[in-house]
Amino acid sequence: MPERAAIITGASRGIGFALSQTLGEEGHALTMCARKPESLEQAAAQLRERGFEVEHVVANLAEEDGVREVIARHRDRYGRLDVLVNNAGVGIGARADEHVTRFIDLQLDVNLRSIILFYRECAELLRAAGAEHRNALVVNLASIAGKSPQPWLSVYSATKAAVAAYTVAMNKEFAKQGVKSVAFAPGFVDTDMTDYVKDRVPPAEMLRPSDISEGLRFLLRVSPMCLVPEIVFQRPQEIV
Repeated sequence: MPERAAIITGASRGIGFALSQTLGEEGHALTMCARKPESLEQAAAQLRERGFEVEHVVANLAEEDGVREVIARHRDRYGRLDVLVNNAGVGIGARADEHVTRFIDLQLDVNLRSIILFYRECAELLRAAGAEHRNALVVNLASIAGKSPQPWLSVYSATKAAVAAYTVAMNKEFAKQGVKSVAFAPGFVDTDMTDYVKDRVPPAEMLRPSDISEGLRFLLRVSPMCLVPEIVFQRPQEIV
């Protein structure tokens, strides 16, 4: 059994891949999950080449069975869970009178419901780690859109605001058991998820995935007595 182990969802690219690298560098065995097999396999191979211990699981987190498969594979291989990163997310823009029901459901299922399911299914493992070292950690990816909701991204904004609220509730439920939760709320990050806006916001003016991963590295190093419930990663241009 490794000394530390982590699950990262949406781990094949962008922020999820950067967070996976940081956890590997900080000594965690990794379970990386994503929906697309090819990109996930490539990402896992890159980290194995660096000497990290990696399990990779292809899973659709809009489905309850997908969430359970990730956790079962992680438990079977490592037997412990010290860090859970709920990074997987979907953003589909539409006006209020143009919403497609299946896209509403997809965003609700991946961005919010899967986080709720991961807490439920990982509670025993997280509590065990919290009892051992009082520093188990759950990182939930919210968004600056949850702090300042946008009309064209109304459903996405609503899910991310809900993630922040759920994180507060989880700290009230788990923090005294040594399991901390933090919501990450980044602005525009230079990943493929922000390609739609790069004609208006140049990549050079965006946050880097490494900015987000440095936030995680900080959280891994604070004492058990330090609870950070939220980190907002903001571009200077986003300050109003």
